[in-house]
Amino acid sequence: MQTSTTQHGSARRRTAAAASYVAALAALALASLWFVDDLLVRSDEVETARAQLAGLNSHFKVALRQSSGAGARLPFIEGRTVTIAGASLQERLALAVANAGGALVSLQIDLDGPDAKNGFIGLIANVEIGQPQLQALLYDLEAGMPLLFVDTLSIQSPELFGEHETGRMRVALGVAGQWRGAQR
Repeated sequence: MQTSTTQHGSARRRTAAAASYVAALAALALASLWFVDDLLVRSDEVETARAQLAGLNSHFKVALRQSSGAGARLPFIEGRTVTIAGASLQERLALAVANAGGALVSLQIDLDGPDAKNGFIGLIANVEIGQPQLQALLYDLEAGMPLLFVDTLSIQSPELFGEHETGRMRVALGVAGQWRGAQR
């Protein structure tokens, strides 16, 4: 009788050991799948960042090629002082809004922003503009000279402020560009 109890206990131990082994393998497989999934997500993020960097690089190369022609404008905001450069940025934005058929409601220049130490000048503008014209405005700002970057964009639909007939939206956008300083 002792042999059947010993065999029965031994079989239980083998079953428990096999179950523990299978559970450990399943846990390792799940951890490996989680790790691989995390690597794939990070790889996609790196590829997206590379594509954005390549786009900016080609945009900058085109801008430099355009600026090398006689009388062409440089990719930097022009001005002998930071105040004049801020006024130049303001003028550039006002012209782009007017060309797109929008109305400039208000504008605030930020000469001491967080990127000012790197030579960037920014502004925040409130504009009333139609949806098709907004696309033209954004293209003009980011593809024209000097090189400008739209940092923030906040759009309020016309229904929110009771002007759904006109189709004009209220848009708040932050625009920044680089000023080289008084290096001439």
